[in-house]
Amino acid sequence: MSMSNKALPEISGGMDTTEAEWKQRLTSEEYHVLRQKGTERAGTGEYNSFVAPPEGGVFVCRACNAPLYDYKSKFNSGCGWPAFDDDLGTVDRHVDNSFGMKRVEITCKNCGGHLGHVFEGEGFTKTNERHCVNSLSIKFVPGPAE
Repeated sequence: MSMSNKALPEISGGMDTTEAEWKQRLTSEEYHVLRQKGTERAGTGEYNSFVAPPEGGVFVCRACNAPLYDYKSKFNSGCGWPAFDDDLGTVDRHVDNSFGMKRVEITCKNCGGHLGHVFEGEGFTKTNERHCVNSLSIKFVPGPAE
């Protein structure tokens, strides 16, 4: 998908944005998830059961507006968080050994905001990946790609 959707907001904020600036532009809940690697409670996020409108759209980083996921990559995995099977090349992966297990954390390449975790080998999709993303980390921008 082209990332030139005219409806996309301007990307703002990046790796050089200070924590004080993030605290000003994000709600306390968004800050907790995006900057402190928190997790929203399962089944409570606005995009968990979200279905895109017919014109489609893009999910962008709630912190900096960088495009992350095409609406077509979203699927219902039943995990309690929005699930995607592929990103737009704008997501970084980091091994996360917290909680006594190995997981792969996903973050926004532009600002480093915590998105969630990616799980592989479950067989849900053709890509064999499930990006389990916090709704507080993303926002949907409707509109066709240009």
